[in-house]
Order: sequence, then C-alpha cells, then structure tokens
Amino acid sequence: VQLQASGGGAVQPGGSRRLSCTASGTIFSFMIMGWYRQAPGKQRELVASVSSGGLITYADSVKGRFTVSRDNAKSTVDLQMNSLKPEDMAVYYCQANMLGFIYWGQGTLVTVSS
Repeated sequence: VQLQASGGGAVQPGGSRRLSCTASGTIFSFMIMGWYRQAPGKQRELVASVSSGGLITYADSVKGRFTVSRDNAKSTVDLQMNSLKPEDMAVYYCQANMLGFIYWGQGTLVTVSS
C-alpha cells in the first residue's frame, strides 16, 4: 500500500486548507482511512478517520472545523480544514488500516501563522 499526501502549506489563522491522500496498491474501499498529525515535541495524534462503511471520528479539538471525506472510486481521502488555529500547525499524515495492517503516508506540513 502506498499513500501520497498533498495539500500542506502555509495559512493564516482563521484560514482554510484542504489535504488530500491518494492510496494505491490495495482495495481502497476496504480500508479505514485516517488523518493524524504531529506537532513539534508532541506525540502523533488522530485528527479524523473514516471507515470503509463511512463511520467518521474526529478529535475533539477539530470537531466543527475539519471535515474528512473519502472517494472510493478515486481511492482518495481528503481533510478539509477550516478556521485554522496556530495549534493546528503540524505535520499531517495519512494512514490506512487494512485488516489491522497499518500504512503511513509521508506527511505534509501545515503551518498556521500570521
């Protein structure tokens, strides 16, 4: 399984950014897809996940601001991030969970500053 994340970059507080992750090498529709992030000096944490059946989970810190979506036809999972805060600044990673086997993308940096 290969995961390619994109969409990171610099944004001002209150702004928006959309991340996208494309998967290849497996049956995408069977996978639980997730977005994680890791800020400097902190542990990697779950931001949002979407199961193969469409069950969605968000971290409390992003509820109401971030939206995760998947397109099984395109093998993509997106993370729409709105109302970004400085504390959202981190490297964002795409994760695929295929029957307990975990795969990570390369990470994409999101910086939030004025």
